[in-house]
Amino acid sequence: MAQPEDFGYHAEEDLLRSEARKFFKKHCDELTLMKLVASKHDPHRVPECLWDRQAWGKMAELGWTTLAVPEDAGGLGMSAVAVATLVEEAGRAAFPSPLIATINATYVLAACGTEGARTALGEIAEGKTAGLAITNRRGSWESADTDVTAAGSGSTVTLNGTAWFVQDARKADLLVVSARSEAGVGLYVVPVDAPGVTIVPDSIVDLTRDQAHVTFAGVEAGAAQVAAEPGKGEAALNAARPALLTMVSADMCGAGEWQLQTTTAYAKERVQFDRPIGFFQAVKHPIVNMMIMIDNARSLAYAAACALDHEPSEAARYAHMAKAAASAMAAFCSGRSVQYHGGMGFTWECYVHLYVKRQIHNQVLYGDAAYHRARLADMLIGPIAA
Repeated sequence: MAQPEDFGYHAEEDLLRSEARKFFKKHCDELTLMKLVASKHDPHRVPECLWDRQAWGKMAELGWTTLAVPEDAGGLGMSAVAVATLVEEAGRAAFPSPLIATINATYVLAACGTEGARTALGEIAEGKTAGLAITNRRGSWESADTDVTAAGSGSTVTLNGTAWFVQDARKADLLVVSARSEAGVGLYVVPVDAPGVTIVPDSIVDLTRDQAHVTFAGVEAGAAQVAAEPGKGEAALNAARPALLTMVSADMCGAGEWQLQTTTAYAKERVQFDRPIGFFQAVKHPIVNMMIMIDNARSLAYAAACALDHEPSEAARYAHMAKAAASAMAAFCSGRSVQYHGGMGFTWECYVHLYVKRQIHNQVLYGDAAYHRARLADMLIGPIAA
């Protein structure tokens, strides 16, 4: 099936964008964000989990957390293009929340197609937050080489091991855990307050998120908590992977747009040699390059989202393209936004650093630009022999 015109972005998506932009402007403008997450500049501070739970509650009341939840599980079941629209606006506001983690967990659960997964999706539809515990110590999230094991027979399995690089773990109510056994990889839904679950915060550069490694010591998971049977978990993760990459790419596009608009505005106001610095080609041309890279990355992100809706067979290819372009864009726009804010650009008091740090985190989350270009090359021309 060919993609529809404008990636299927129509009046409904445009209304969602407009309302989301108003919401984030009201609840998370730059000053509010700065006070919330950047009140302490001590580099040795204990990792904190800082977010506005009341604002998150209002988002849940609006139904935004259920956009990706299928209708038969109690959600809105909207298109991936609509979900990407919301995520892009959240990135534009650098909104601290479990939004992306919950949406990505939703896509993994939706790919499972089991009663246990539908039950968890129903809990998300009712307001619970979720996260993915699928990455091993080396940062791999594509292979079956998870560091968590599942043992036992009958209706209960026992989980042991550690999941690494878990996004917004301290904001989550549920974790979708990848665990291996002799029968293969399975996926299990585990409440964060279950006996044996320990969340150990990581120190990361991004102030708008938290990250942790989560240990499972004899955690029991009943039959109702099995989202994907052993041997079927890897297939579900593979099916959901394009959506995960697409949503992270959309977040980067939103943050990149903020960097572009803020840097452009400053270049019009800052005067040097009796002229606004934006008058000079050395500043003007790179800002235009920022715009071009953002438009390119956004176009690829929405092509990937549209493929999830209309061309599932092409979704993985488009998602790799989107993540590669968005990661490269994030690096370029972050560098320009800091440099063109001059002497204050690298200071803690300037809002720019919040977005730079979010972009740095996003660049490597689920693979950087080079990684995804390599995966894309493997898909198009095959692996190169050593």
